[in-house]
Amino acid sequence: MQTQALQLPQPLQSVQDSVQHNCHISDACYASDFSMCVYLLKMREYFRWEKGYPYTASLSHSEVGDWLTEREQLWERLEQEDFAPVEIEGIRYDPFDSAAINRHLGKHRLLYSAGYGYKAKPHFFLARLEKVIDHSDYRIYISDREYARDLSAPPAMSLDATILIRRESLRRMLWERLEEWRWSKPDNAMGSAIRCYDFEDDPDAALEAMTETEIETLILHEIGEVRAGEILGDDWRDMLNSFPRSRLELMARSVRDHLADALSTLPELVRRGHPPSLHFYFANLSGMRKQIYPALLNAYQHWVECGDPGRLEKQISIGREHWLQVARALVKLHESHVKNAWQDMESLIEQKQL
Repeated sequence: MQTQALQLPQPLQSVQDSVQHNCHISDACYASDFSMCVYLLKMREYFRWEKGYPYTASLSHSEVGDWLTEREQLWERLEQEDFAPVEIEGIRYDPFDSAAINRHLGKHRLLYSAGYGYKAKPHFFLARLEKVIDHSDYRIYISDREYARDLSAPPAMSLDATILIRRESLRRMLWERLEEWRWSKPDNAMGSAIRCYDFEDDPDAALEAMTETEIETLILHEIGEVRAGEILGDDWRDMLNSFPRSRLELMARSVRDHLADALSTLPELVRRGHPPSLHFYFANLSGMRKQIYPALLNAYQHWVECGDPGRLEKQISIGREHWLQVARALVKLHESHVKNAWQDMESLIEQKQL
């Protein structure tokens, strides 16, 4: 059964339209960065979101195909356009001025965000604000149903001490991962995570339970990102911005992700001793993160086989110091401005894998 995607009432409908328009422009410029397999899977779920189909609904191949053709034609028309301002009640805002836009939208229980993600891709979203949590030095905003989004829709973001968690994007990401795993059902970390929930008999309840659990993991990771940013400072951000859409960017981001998780995510997951979260964490390590840190995978495998977290705890401690040293060495190489710095930085990461 189809239910139409959420629409905001007038005059907020124009805000929704402006944000979605900017999402389309971003996708027009960056959707081609995905491999064909990943692109088609993401487009399929993007179609499901836009049309309001439930996760379990079978999608018509012809309907998806027609929509895909129309969307790519729209992107061709928008590829050279500049991002549009967001106008709210007669006031025009720069689309990247999230703070000002949110001050205006707060009374409507809406949450807006604009920023840059992997490969410097601009991201925009507009969603219903579910709740705000003050956690230690951090303010955490959790959104639910989304009114506007782009293709990749990262489920979590942070800026300074502000953390944004997108429940609907996380829920959809989890469903995508479940669908991927079901193609061949490999006996891996993802399979171990999925088997902790009753997806066979009650997929909706299982998805909600997994989403609620992984929101906590996202918060831990984003806290780690903030702490890593405080340690590395602006020099790291300036360095990363200097080589967007490159292999080196992917490698450097992997170094920082390992540092962030050693600072926050992994120590807390191990302390809690919650198998579903640990399995899912290791199921989501990217290829590059696995490549530069095989010792962490070995420690996880030891925990799976023996149930003893000792080796994992030791490796987290080792990794915390190691990846901080690597990150600082990368910044130092970047600041040297030597001609072959990029090559030296890639070599450093490869040589310093654990």
